[in-house]
Amino acid sequence: MSFDMNKMLREAQKMQEGLAKAQEEAASEIVEASAGGGMVTVKANGAGEIVEMTIDPRAIEADDPELLADMILAAVNEALRSARALMESKMSGLIPGDLGGLGGLLPGS
Repeated sequence: MSFDMNKMLREAQKMQEGLAKAQEEAASEIVEASAGGGMVTVKANGAGEIVEMTIDPRAIEADDPELLADMILAAVNEALRSARALMESKMSGLIPGDLGGLGGLLPGS
C-alpha cells in the first residue's frame, strides 16, 4: 500500500470545506422548543444560539417564580438539544469512518 500525501491533503481540504458548509447551513436553520403547554417557547439556531424566547403572560405568577424558571430552563435545554441534533445530522457522513485515508496512521487504527 502506498501513501499519497497530496491525496490525503486534498481529501482533508474537501472534508474541511464540507464541514464549514454544513456549519453554515445549520446556523441558518431554526429549531423551536416549548414547555408548560406552550407557555414558554424558545428558538435556537443550529449553532446553538438562542435567537428568540416568548413567554405567555399567564406564565408569570408572582407567587411561583420557580415554575416560570423551570419552564424556561426546560424549553432552553430542549431547544439546545434540538440544535445539537441538527448540527450532528448536518455533519454526519462528512467524516468517513477511516478519517479519509488516515486509517493506519493513528495509533489503534
